[in-house]
Amino acid sequence: MLAVLAGCGGSSGTANPVAPPSGGFSNSNLNGPYVFSISGTDVNGTPFAMVGTFTANGSGGITGGTLDINDLSTAPIPNSPISKGSYNVGVDGRGIATLQTTTPFGSIIVDFVLQNGSHGLVTEFDSNASGSGTLDAQTAGVTPTGSYAFSFSGLYGNSSTATVGNFAIGSGGATGLEDFNSGGIPYPNESLTGSVVLGPSATPATQLAAGGFTIIYDVYAIDAAHLKFIEMDANGTISGDAFSQTSTAMPSGTLAFTLVGGVTAPVAAGGFMVTDGAGNITTASTEDVNNAGSVSPMPISFSAQYAAAGTGRLTLTNFSGFFGGTGYAAYPSSGGLLLLEVDGSGGMMVGAAYAQTAGATFAASQGYGLNLSGSNLSAGAGALVEVDDIAEFSAVSSGTTVTGVTDENFAPGGAPNSSLKLSGTYGPPDSNGRGQIAANAGNTTNGTLNGGFGITFYTLDGTTFPFIESDSGQVAAGVFVLQTASASSSAALAKSHMFMVQPLVRPRVARQKQKQK
Repeated sequence: MLAVLAGCGGSSGTANPVAPPSGGFSNSNLNGPYVFSISGTDVNGTPFAMVGTFTANGSGGITGGTLDINDLSTAPIPNSPISKGSYNVGVDGRGIATLQTTTPFGSIIVDFVLQNGSHGLVTEFDSNASGSGTLDAQTAGVTPTGSYAFSFSGLYGNSSTATVGNFAIGSGGATGLEDFNSGGIPYPNESLTGSVVLGPSATPATQLAAGGFTIIYDVYAIDAAHLKFIEMDANGTISGDAFSQTSTAMPSGTLAFTLVGGVTAPVAAGGFMVTDGAGNITTASTEDVNNAGSVSPMPISFSAQYAAAGTGRLTLTNFSGFFGGTGYAAYPSSGGLLLLEVDGSGGMMVGAAYAQTAGATFAASQGYGLNLSGSNLSAGAGALVEVDDIAEFSAVSSGTTVTGVTDENFAPGGAPNSSLKLSGTYGPPDSNGRGQIAANAGNTTNGTLNGGFGITFYTLDGTTFPFIESDSGQVAAGVFVLQTASASSSAALAKSHMFMVQPLVRPRVARQKQKQK
């Protein structure tokens, strides 16, 4: 891995023109109603979250939508109209959408890369903030029903907070279980009660209460298996995803995982956990770690045990050799096995694991869309800068070369920088499905904060590749996905959803009094 990553973290030093993009995408690939979500850091260095919808007309126009924003500098803004807007999709699937709003933030600019007609990866790309999220085609007329597992994170009070749990929707409301970790202090296995009321609404009515935490949310449905939640009270900026929970069993076999967190400094970890179906995570499991820029030189072997610990809830315990805690709550879902550290050691890691398909490969002839989100360390100790990248690249299947284009925003102090040339090399995945990409982005006078990135990725099914950044200059995680320009929205919606792990926010200031800008 070190040999592959040696070329990253610095730019080429010469001004190279952007390689001409290629692909089969156009404005027609964005057509119909979509749900989008972004969380990150605003221009003042404070956490924010947004979830919204817009309708694209297939030819570059946005005909309407709605937006919820929760930013520390304002009161929560639910159900604000998106009056109109415009967008452009390039042949490589990268695009820009401008959303006209009546909020204090004015126009919201979203940078994205499409996987297909129904799914994309997004960043905020304006001077208001920098953050990352997803874009998904929306199914009309959805009524949430049955059981869901969820993973939310953000700021609650003045502490970084993450929560995982589940709820079943019935005639008497929503009931289930929930685990919290707030600033490294766990509140495990709490009973959950409340109600789930589909929005968006000017008066959000979803309420989940557990362990002394009572939070009001607005809820957007993507489809019956996937809901987006955003906190809409004055206590925090928590947001995330809920997925159908059709099985409560621990997946058996090899699972790729990524985790992000850390209380005093950012940490990212990823790898493979191997389960035997009998309560053991075996010694065949391996982990890669980026601890505040200190990168493990080779995969670390670990083992653990798992057990059922409540309806739809599992615990992972007795870790040996593992960096990132000794105990986790885990909830199986259609978006992956949702994970949260709850061991009381003062740490806080959150993420997900996904069952691996045997024989999955990397380096198909199509392009790949990528989102990277994390912390740049160049500002010095305690002064982290959020960095968010959207990229599109191709990998030469007969070689080890990657070429493409990347867009980057960062906050505080950032300015959107688009269409930077991306070039580098990749290490073909090993027998476990672990691979590396090392790429420069831009040049010495016009490049990304880190001059590029080195990532360690994990093959799932040949289509989806979660990763962590393996650089000393940044701690980040993300995913890249195989693009299919010809896939229609209806066909693509049939595939399973995946939870996208977002770095935990770190507040620079306390929540201000609720006063509009």
